[in-house]
Amino acid sequence: MEFHERTIKIIIDESKCDDCTTHACVEACKTFSRGILGLKDGKPFVKDSVDELARKGTECLACEYACWFRGNSAITIEVPIKGLSEYRQRHGTN
Repeated sequence: MEFHERTIKIIIDESKCDDCTTHACVEACKTFSRGILGLKDGKPFVKDSVDELARKGTECLACEYACWFRGNSAITIEVPIKGLSEYRQRHGTN
């Protein structure tokens, strides 16, 4: 599953959620953000519509952090940074 907030993309590898016992991402979303993620059949899901998600999304990254440290590392957040590719090429850090 993947979804977008204002400027970030959140990717959840749901196959890793099957064995998760903590569901730390959902707890972190409720605690540090606006409760965008819910839990259904043992997997996180987005509770809001695309428009509501764009309005409510705080881009806090807590779900990714919690999943890495207390879950199954199922979440990746992509944050586009304008000019980063060019910078990396210029400085040899591809």
